[in-house]
Amino acid sequence: MSRRWGDPFVGGRQVRTSPADPVAAVIDFCSHGVVPRPTRDELAAAHDRTIPDVLAPDLDVLFCGINPGLYSGFTGHHFARPGNRFWPALHASGFTPRLLRPAEQEELTSFGLGLTNLVARATARADELSDEELRAGGQRLVEVVRQYRPGMLAVVGITAYRTAFGVPKATIGRQGTTIGDAGVWVLPNPSGLNAHYQLEALAAEFRLLREALR
Repeated sequence: MSRRWGDPFVGGRQVRTSPADPVAAVIDFCSHGVVPRPTRDELAAAHDRTIPDVLAPDLDVLFCGINPGLYSGFTGHHFARPGNRFWPALHASGFTPRLLRPAEQEELTSFGLGLTNLVARATARADELSDEELRAGGQRLVEVVRQYRPGMLAVVGITAYRTAFGVPKATIGRQGTTIGDAGVWVLPNPSGLNAHYQLEALAAEFRLLREALR
């Protein structure tokens, strides 16, 4: 699989992004009115909302988040909170030819990619979810994978994966299991709260997954 870098237009200007300048991707994502600015009340009202999956049969990779944050619940878009590195990492690793905005999530299927979550409801923090919710989400995810048959399931968040699938010693990377014909891969959580992975390191993990698909 070979992807080409592109230079997206935001607010009428071209924003240069390249592997040597990953910070520009975050600036592009978070500035110039790209991300809506909800009020405190609007964010509170987004609690427990659900957002639609981005699915199609036979995708290369189905990415699975933990659950939507309140920004995602407000916008209806995955990984929408300013500071989340999912979209910049997806582009910096070569999965997409340009940096997509959360509002462009439906374009992912044209690149062989999809999005879902372990738990559907939006919360302010992932630790608001119970272990029972995560385990139920793991069971639902297995059904989704069997129905849509992606080549790889990529769960974004090691702690949630360990709980959802009952594998407390799981590590980042390819897992020694499959769901039907789909491989299973675990990626670091791209949230800005995850200080263990800056954008370059996060993109490197995404790139390992992309290279494994070749």
